[in-house]
Amino acid sequence: MNLVFAEKYDLFKCFQCGKCSAGCPVLMKGPLNIRRLIREVLLRDDLVSICQRSEIWDCTTCQACTLRCPRGLRPHELLMGIRGSLVEAGKIPETVSEALENVFKQGNPWGWPRSKRHEWAADLGVKDLTRGDRAGRLLFVGCAPAYDPRVQSVTRALAGTLLSLKADFAILGNEETCCGSEVRRMGEEGLFEMLAEDNSRLFSKYNVTDIMTISPHCYNVFKNEYQNGGRQVKHYTQVISGLIGEGKLTFPGKLEKVVTYHDPCYLGKQNGIFDEPRNIIKAIPGINFIEFDRSRERSLCCEGGGGRMFVEASPGSGERLALTRIADAVKMGADIVATACPFCLLNLEDAVKTAGCEDKIQVRDIMELVAEAIRPA
Repeated sequence: MNLVFAEKYDLFKCFQCGKCSAGCPVLMKGPLNIRRLIREVLLRDDLVSICQRSEIWDCTTCQACTLRCPRGLRPHELLMGIRGSLVEAGKIPETVSEALENVFKQGNPWGWPRSKRHEWAADLGVKDLTRGDRAGRLLFVGCAPAYDPRVQSVTRALAGTLLSLKADFAILGNEETCCGSEVRRMGEEGLFEMLAEDNSRLFSKYNVTDIMTISPHCYNVFKNEYQNGGRQVKHYTQVISGLIGEGKLTFPGKLEKVVTYHDPCYLGKQNGIFDEPRNIIKAIPGINFIEFDRSRERSLCCEGGGGRMFVEASPGSGERLALTRIADAVKMGADIVATACPFCLLNLEDAVKTAGCEDKIQVRDIMELVAEAIRPA
């Protein structure tokens, strides 16, 4: 029995009911079985054989297992702990090692230059705290929204909309660095703590008290895993929904489309933000909104979280869940799958291309729909 892991993660409380595995989206398609994993950790003297399994990296840390556990255990953190042991032993996939090294050197997992983090905003006139500007709210952009060409359109749509409303916000320019959410979930606790300290110090330096994020992963880590010193943290859907509710944001244009919404795990399951994204979509004139059967708390994970964006799927892991999600949307007759997470956007859009159904359905971020309805062609 591995007493260290058993005690650290309260595994003695587990009575093997199987609810964690029953709720796990990865078990639908591959060999990862969290109930069995807990059992083996309790029964074996060491973790060597367990750690050697490639499916250890299949977990998306969506927390479906944790939310379903009747004993209050957090099985997803056991997976993160096992990954941490592998990080310490230097026995991690090459793609994970590269992502972690890139974060350490360049402040983002793809290794894009720190000096280019601000380029998305070059022609917008966005305030920058690092250049002496002042604002009541920080827009924490995040890595993918700052660098990825596809996600930059979401960032520009959000910033452009806020600027048109004369909203009081600013960014951190090239001084912004990775929030560390995926770093922690890939098992590198030390690097995560360093990033949390660096970001907290940066927030204090520029007197940041109110933070808005684009990524649910940034939102979750700031809200639930940082010592944030009383700072208020909101996801952009909460802010935009509020502006609509106050009558400050209206839509002169129409979108005559059938739209469904994919709940990101880190926004919905883990933080209970279900209504605000839907309120935004339903407020756009012309949209016919329909729901996935698996929505809200039951939403199907896209497999983007938990560092999965930087890990190859294990052998025998089956069809990607994003493909299942897109197939469901096509059957429903949706024109657009809307979401509010960069990882979901990229995974679902890739699934559309893989399935060859670009002529049937699109994947858009909610903010792109908002910008289109504000500035109709």
